[in-house]
Amino acid sequence: MKILMVGTGGVGEAAAVIAKQRDPNGDWLKLMVLSDFNLERAQAVSERLADARFPAEKVNARNKDEVKALIEKYQADLLFNACDPSFNETLFDVAYECGVRYSDMALSLSIPHPTDPYHKTNVKMGDYQFAKHEDWEKRGLLALVGIGMDPGAVNVFARFAQKHYFDEIHTIDILDCNGGDHGYPFATNFNPEINLREVSANGSYWENGHWVETKPMEIKSRYNFPKIGEKDMYLLHHEEIESLARNISGVRRIRFFMTFGQSYLTHMQCLENVGMLSTSPVSFNGQEIVPIQFLKELLPDPASLGPRTVGKTNIGCIFTGIKDGKEKTIYIYNVCDHQECYKEVGSQAISYTTGVPAMIGAMMVVTGQWKTPGVFNVEEFDPDPYMEALNQWGLPWVVCEAPETVTVWR
Repeated sequence: MKILMVGTGGVGEAAAVIAKQRDPNGDWLKLMVLSDFNLERAQAVSERLADARFPAEKVNARNKDEVKALIEKYQADLLFNACDPSFNETLFDVAYECGVRYSDMALSLSIPHPTDPYHKTNVKMGDYQFAKHEDWEKRGLLALVGIGMDPGAVNVFARFAQKHYFDEIHTIDILDCNGGDHGYPFATNFNPEINLREVSANGSYWENGHWVETKPMEIKSRYNFPKIGEKDMYLLHHEEIESLARNISGVRRIRFFMTFGQSYLTHMQCLENVGMLSTSPVSFNGQEIVPIQFLKELLPDPASLGPRTVGKTNIGCIFTGIKDGKEKTIYIYNVCDHQECYKEVGSQAISYTTGVPAMIGAMMVVTGQWKTPGVFNVEEFDPDPYMEALNQWGLPWVVCEAPETVTVWR
C-alpha cells in the first residue's frame, strides 16, 4: 500500500521511522511520501531513513490542489494527516474527493457558540467529520479519526477493557502524565498554539448523560503514577471523552486529567494575563498579528526538545465497573522514557507516543484489518490486533488490578 503523509514534524518523523523499522522489507508499506510545507524538514527525514520508499515533497496542506496532485502523482491509498488539527477539515475533504482512505491524530476543531459560548454548545470536536459518515460509507471509504495516543490508544484501551475485563464499565478516568524535564523555563511538548488553548480553556467531563463544565484548572488531583511518582494533575476537556461517551455503552462518567508543574502554570497565567494567549488579531506596526501565533514563534520548537528531555511519560485509563456481578477496577497504562525514544526515533516521548499509535492505526487500515467504510474512532473496531501491535512496536502496556483511584478537589 502507498501512503501520503502530510506533516513531518516530531510526530510525523516518529511515525515514519517506526514504520520503516517495523516493515523493513516493504511487506505492507510499499511507499510513504513525506510531505511538508518545509521541504528541508521533509528531506531531512527522508535522508535519515535512506530508503527509496520514503521520498520527500513540498506541499501546502491548506491548498487542496497541491495535496490532490501528490495523491495522484503517487497513486496513494491513504492520506495520513500528521499536521495539527487546524488542517483536519481540508485534508479530510481532499481524501474523500480523491477517493482514498484517511487518518488523523485528533478530531476536527470545535467552534464556540456565537452568543453564549459558556453555556451553550455549538460545533463540537469531530462534528464536521462525523456528519459525513454516510457519505464516506456510500463511497466505500474509511476515515479513521483521532488515532494518536489520547485520543487514540486510550480509546482502544477502553474497548479492550470492555471486551475482556467488564460486563459494565461505569467510570473512565484518562490520565496523561508527562514526568519529563526539558530544562527550559517554559516550553510546550507539542504545538504551542494547540497546547496553550487546550489548557487555558474551560474544562468539562461527561456524567449521567450530559456535560458538566468547569472553570480552567478548577478541578485538581494528585496521583502516584507508576515509574514516575506523585504529580499534580488537572481536569481538562479532551476530544476522546466525546467519542467514548458515544461508543462505550452504559458508561456513567468520563474525565480527562493532565499533569502540570507549578512553573508551567505560573508562566501560562502570566502570558494569559497580558493577552498573549488571545486568538483575536491585534494591530501592531500597521499589520495584524494573532498573539498566540506570535508566541508560538518565540517558544522552543517542540521537535527540538528530544535531545534535552529526560524522564518518563505515563498515559492510561482507570476503569471501574462490574464483572460477574462484582465491582471491579483496573488501570491500563503505558510508560515511555523520553531518552529511549530519542535514541530510537530522534524525538521525545510526546511525539513518540502520538506517532507510533497513529502509525499502527494506519497499518490496520492499509492491511485491511480495519476496513468498515465510514468515519470511525478507533474504539469502534476490534482492539486485540491493535493492542498486540502496541506491544510489538514499542509501547507495551500494563494492566494493574485494583489500582489507586482518583480523588479530586477544587
